[in-house]
Amino acid sequence: MNSIKYISISGLFSMLFVLPIFSQSASVAVSEKMVYSVSKDSVSTRLEYLTSDLLEGRYTGTKGGELAAVHLENYFKSLSISPYFESYRDKLSNFEKSAYNIVGFLEGTDPKLKDEFIIFSAHYDHIGIIDKKVEKDSIANGANDNATGCLAVAEIARYFSSQKNNKRSILFVFFSGEEKGLLGSRHLAAKLKSENFNLYSMLNFEMIGVPMKRDFLTYITGYNKSNMAEKLNEYAGKKTVGFLQAELHYRLFMASDNFPFFLEFNVPAQTVSTFDFENYEYYHHVSDDFSQMNTEFMTDYIQEMLPIVTKMVNASEKEIVLKK
Repeated sequence: MNSIKYISISGLFSMLFVLPIFSQSASVAVSEKMVYSVSKDSVSTRLEYLTSDLLEGRYTGTKGGELAAVHLENYFKSLSISPYFESYRDKLSNFEKSAYNIVGFLEGTDPKLKDEFIIFSAHYDHIGIIDKKVEKDSIANGANDNATGCLAVAEIARYFSSQKNNKRSILFVFFSGEEKGLLGSRHLAAKLKSENFNLYSMLNFEMIGVPMKRDFLTYITGYNKSNMAEKLNEYAGKKTVGFLQAELHYRLFMASDNFPFFLEFNVPAQTVSTFDFENYEYYHHVSDDFSQMNTEFMTDYIQEMLPIVTKMVNASEKEIVLKK
């Protein structure tokens, strides 16, 4: 998560392409006839690649960032998810070097609702190679921040592409330039707005690699901006999404890639996370690597979110609205 402009810390929040869909992970029924399981192997394998030293911390506009972009492009291709633009690459117009958002598109199945879009997103860039070495290590691999969020979006994309049960159209977006001031999301939000893009809502994923010790699975930024938390909990049938006082204190709603879309479209655009300032000590640190991630928790987290996002995408009306 980035806070260069808004909060007091510097930013909070190809190998394998086709991975197995099913595993012995906990499964969730999204209809009477279908049961879908998130694969822990899929989560672990892709996370391990995105956080490997080969990608050198995925800094925007570098070789490592390019390797990550290629990997994510090929992932969309493996799922037969279409590019939204001429290609999956959306070149940033506000950065001096070549850098790209990676944007996939899945058309809705409902003749009327398919004209409305939901965005599921995460940023894939991180801070790269840093000056201050720790035990001879200078690569900030960015596992929790934010390869984990990318895995949530990747697995949600895998789910919808396999089930083809999305009534609304979906954009799956991996942003670049987040750590440099939300550059990728600022660029794309303005670009889509200029094209009269019909955005219903946006759910962004940040730092979901370790659990919280709380009575809810995840918190949402901008809790009181809309009824999104209330509706997501209604879809879940329990309290899955909660309020974190620290997110209000640090103004996290404005610190991640949801914020430019809120500004441009004036619709519910919010971020979910499990980094609560108490459960992880390696923020923007070289030790934020694969070995620190709880992939079993991540698998269960994504599994729990699937029926929620399904109901979000398929609601007959625009149930998620801004609060007045």
